[in-house]
Amino acid sequence: MPVAEPPRERTDYEIERNKPMPSLNHAIIQGNLLFQLHLKVQKKYSFLPEVSLSLPGIPVAVPDISVYPKLTADFLHDIGTMTESPWSIIEIISPSQSTDEVLLKFERCFNAGVRSCWLVIPGLKAIEVYAKTDHYPFYTSDMLLQDKELDIELPMQTIFGF
Repeated sequence: MPVAEPPRERTDYEIERNKPMPSLNHAIIQGNLLFQLHLKVQKKYSFLPEVSLSLPGIPVAVPDISVYPKLTADFLHDIGTMTESPWSIIEIISPSQSTDEVLLKFERCFNAGVRSCWLVIPGLKAIEVYAKTDHYPFYTSDMLLQDKELDIELPMQTIFGF
């Protein structure tokens, strides 16, 4: 079992994205989410991990996962920063982030046209799905996660692996 590391200086990654470097648990959850979302609704949506967003009223943001209507790749004309609002963003909170910090990001995203925001809380094995910053169901253990804005349903055990 890996051992927790002592505190350290912020990396360029963390400074550029204004969030902590992903951990092992973060990476496992992000991988599980991407796999399950792709498996369940790949024909409807594209799931973009760690893509830069430049939206009105938001400093550059890099959500853990951005959800867009189905996109196709144009390999001759790549895009470095997305300027269209995703339909949803998914953030996996780290121990060093505050909930208030993430909710402020969600509020800005809703103002920019995002329809839903997911807050994944690894320590609780829980997910909050926001349609507004003050309206969210809280999903745990054997529940069926539902994002009614995007018509997505996922069993929680597939995300946290329990």
